[in-house]
Amino acid sequence: MRIEKIDVEDYEAVYKAHLEVSPEKENIAIIAIYDTSLGPALGGTRLWNYDTEEDALEDVKRLAKGMAYKAAAADLPLGGGKAVIMADPEEKGEELFDEYGKAVDELDGKYITAEDVNTVTKDMAIVSRHTDHVVGLEEGLGDPSPITAKGVYHGIIASLKEHEDYDADNLEGLTVLIQGLGKVGQTLAEMLLEDGANVKGSDVDEEALEMMVEKGVEPVDIEDVYSEECDVFAPCALGGVINDETIDELKADIIAGAANNQLERREHAEELKEKGIIYAPDYVINAGGLLAVYNELQGNTLEKAKKDAEKIENRLFQMFEEAKEKDITPLKAADIYAERRMEEAE
Repeated sequence: MRIEKIDVEDYEAVYKAHLEVSPEKENIAIIAIYDTSLGPALGGTRLWNYDTEEDALEDVKRLAKGMAYKAAAADLPLGGGKAVIMADPEEKGEELFDEYGKAVDELDGKYITAEDVNTVTKDMAIVSRHTDHVVGLEEGLGDPSPITAKGVYHGIIASLKEHEDYDADNLEGLTVLIQGLGKVGQTLAEMLLEDGANVKGSDVDEEALEMMVEKGVEPVDIEDVYSEECDVFAPCALGGVINDETIDELKADIIAGAANNQLERREHAEELKEKGIIYAPDYVINAGGLLAVYNELQGNTLEKAKKDAEKIENRLFQMFEEAKEKDITPLKAADIYAERRMEEAE
């Protein structure tokens, strides 16, 4: 394993690690640390088959900055970082995570990792052979996805409270469309179904979709997901789904989901406001997973993590109220709050 620091403007530190999986094969990992004013940078490791290193770098920069704002908005003593590994998810193996664990340890605690897209608790267990700077382990609080889903559920409740046409105390008859039925989307769907909501779902994984159809989710074709009638649209897959092409197709009153970086451009928050669509800032509503791994770091219980995720409802509602009072978007209100915390900590 060989690691080098690369110069990236506006980021505290970015590292490129050469993971020597075998004498014939090397994978690249990029670890980006956006800010550590409030504490060490904590963020998951995403494994993706990127076309180029430039694509990987842009993705990890975007994600690391989002984690800094997420931690600040959640009132946590943490900074923001993220890592990506350039690899085919179908070919990941033990050697890859052995090498990656050595890379994380080289940073001496400036960055703490966890699972993310295409990485799971058993992968982090391999990482933990080489570093203590890893969370989301089975012997800790385990997979943080259920806590993320719980936070999103309470974020939806806050959004319903903000919208005059809905009753947040009674979800019967409410229609929620979940885009992406992975671990978070599945748990969110089950919670909403239990409360009597009508749940629609879409996913590229036909098996995952079929499993949730058997539990009562109404399937929606991928190409129809933006134009489908619903009250709440919950993006729970990858980012950039609210963009110039999709924004005019939306038929939802509320956008509240778990995906990171849902808006392709920040200007889309203004467009949603003009259309009368309530947008729950993604890094506020999806902070449950971060709250879970922070509680693991502190040696707290799963119940404490769940209680912290429930607080997302009140935090988000306060941001909605401030946005309304100042005639700004909820995203801008969240940014102001997070930036103020980081600046005060410097």
